Amino acid sequence: MTYLRRYIVSKALWYALAFVVAMGLNFLLPRLIPGNPVDALIAQYLRSGGQGEAASRVYQAFLQEFGLDEPMGQQFVTYVGNVLRGNLGTSFSFYPARVTDLIAQALPWTVALQLPAILIGWILGNLLGALAAYKGGKFDRTLFVGALAVSSIPYYAMAILLLYFLAVVVPVFPVAGGYSFGLSPNLSVGFIVDLIQHYTLPFLSLVLIAIGGQAVGMRSMAIYELGADYVNYASGMGVKENTILRYVFRNAMLPQVTGLALSLGTMVGGALITELVFSYPGIGYLLFNAISLNDYPLIQGVTLFIATAVLLANFLVDLAYGFIDPRIRAVQMGER
Repeated sequence: MTYLRRYIVSKALWYALAFVVAMGLNFLLPRLIPGNPVDALIAQYLRSGGQGEAASRVYQAFLQEFGLDEPMGQQFVTYVGNVLRGNLGTSFSFYPARVTDLIAQALPWTVALQLPAILIGWILGNLLGALAAYKGGKFDRTLFVGALAVSSIPYYAMAILLLYFLAVVVPVFPVAGGYSFGLSPNLSVGFIVDLIQHYTLPFLSLVLIAIGGQAVGMRSMAIYELGADYVNYASGMGVKENTILRYVFRNAMLPQVTGLALSLGTMVGGALITELVFSYPGIGYLLFNAISLNDYPLIQGVTLFIATAVLLANFLVDLAYGFIDPRIRAVQMGER
């Protein structure tokens, strides 16, 4: 087996093991929540006018339907078999909706919110950080203090601040939701404008924090590179400033690229609190509803989906590092 193939196989085995552990935790953790989800369904049935004897039969039917009358070990075997076949089960609380369908409905909202926020925050933050390091003086100090202050605010706190000032005190934007109540998704101008109005505050709460964090990181790396020996040597040799700056900022960008790759990997589950604050109909909001309703299959499905996305992203980043830098590959293979 070649050196590179051994590296890929080694990484794949580690991530496969992590996936197995994630599957086990996904099965176990929802069952540690107190209460039986079928009890909640029966209580809802009784509130809607159901009779006691009929409720008992419905209770038994639900237990069999969801496999909750089986021993825990048999439930786990059934769960693993279904996952390997791509079947994440049927939601308790949104019965008879399938978990995969619910995730497919929520995923575009999260991606549409997170992906532009991560990319725009990364680009603007790095540009501002590089500019501050290059110009120095008052511009650098002002931008650094501002970026540090913004990046120090938790993103959920930023969400609450924006919600209070721009939706409550000055009601420029809607308070919550993905679109106004009573509308249905379509491609009309009115619906798109309404969609953008609901989108703005969650987007701002994510992108402002991202810009601040990226600017601070890029400024620090650029200042370090600007003081490096090779810069002084190149300046002494009369190399043009533009050429030196190109190398400086290219070197400073390497850690930032790593950060971008990891941010994209955690994109699916990264906006959970923001989605809760704004009741935005993404994956995070779906997970919150699943936990509050004790919906085992939906909790398992969403968390397994998030875990798989994170593991896959990290695996790809590890492989990219191995290809880009043989020293990293050698260290991780235990040969240095």
